[in-house]
Amino acid sequence: MTEIVLRPLADAFMQVGVYVAVMVALFGWLRWRYGDRVTDGLTRHRRLGPLVGALLGVSPGCGGAIILMPLYARGKVSFGTVIAALVATMGDSSWVVMAWNPMFALKIHALLFAVGLVTGYVVDALGIDPARGIRRRPDAVPTPVGTAVVPTPAGSAPALAPVGSSTGSGGVLAAAAVPDLAGSRRMFGGLLPQVPASTAFWGLTAPAFVVSVPVLFQLVDPALLTRALGGVDPYLALGVLGTMLATLIFAAGRGRLADDSLETAHPRSIGATLRHSAHEASFITVWVAVAYLAWQVVISTTGFDGSQIALGGLLGVLVGAGIGLIPGCAVQIVFTGLYVSGGLPLPTLVANAISQDGDALIPLAALRRHSALMATVITTIPAVAVGSALLLLL
Repeated sequence: MTEIVLRPLADAFMQVGVYVAVMVALFGWLRWRYGDRVTDGLTRHRRLGPLVGALLGVSPGCGGAIILMPLYARGKVSFGTVIAALVATMGDSSWVVMAWNPMFALKIHALLFAVGLVTGYVVDALGIDPARGIRRRPDAVPTPVGTAVVPTPAGSAPALAPVGSSTGSGGVLAAAAVPDLAGSRRMFGGLLPQVPASTAFWGLTAPAFVVSVPVLFQLVDPALLTRALGGVDPYLALGVLGTMLATLIFAAGRGRLADDSLETAHPRSIGATLRHSAHEASFITVWVAVAYLAWQVVISTTGFDGSQIALGGLLGVLVGAGIGLIPGCAVQIVFTGLYVSGGLPLPTLVANAISQDGDALIPLAALRRHSALMATVITTIPAVAVGSALLLLL
């Protein structure tokens, strides 16, 4: 029971969740502090679009790619810039590989950046832009179904928001805004009636991080910690509690696939950054736990360890690229979790990483549907090409 169920649940939080939380908070702070400077510079230097798009896309998570979508809809950046970001992004799956193996993550992100950069400039050189013919003026932004125009200061573009929702001071599309985690305290029943979920999450993440680092880097024998605490395994206990708490936060957010949005890509305060970090880390932890648990059950019941996985060769590359067509990050997180667990070959993972667009495709589809469709098709071409090349090299 412990090794089949509890250990995978603990590993999901202690090996991935705590590190994701710290990194999401860090990158959220960077976007809050410097994000506007990047986008302002991008609109002034259009020829650098694919370069900046690849840089934004390769940053962990979906926020970097998301902020480009309204700029493209208003004609401020090229379609090649969007493609560069979508090819380079690994979405929330990047947090999984970063937490698992930072050096491997650095290598695969460098590859994604190079492929995104080349693909973006090729698209611009070929003059591909499905929205060119329908733009009547550079700042024209179509109003997606179910949204309303929100008044903004004179001289700025109209903002969009879902009908019945509210926007922050920036007035941006918040199609999948992060829920108010303070309101999710009801999920705790009578256990933590006065503690907001985000506060509880960070309160548990801090000691979990302290325990996880020495254990994962083999700086201390876990048995020594267990004996020191009277037989309680702190790694297992904190890990299981962390995954359970992440599941509650995930349920409070209704388990939606579109965790990131234009609003969360532009955090308005440190508090908003921490709330979003708790929500995103919980979202990823839950899906990694699903992958870990499912893979452990398969190994325990069948004895199959992935050494003869059916998703190898060209079939694996095609399957990985095909799964990358699915919008959102949940399926991609599970897929990457299978690789981390030893269930997928590298070419399959790379094809999926290049093909997937994460949550960035969702606001693009709301603003320019035809462009989103063409973008997701275009990103599969380098995915299959690079994945197939790796088959020959490895």
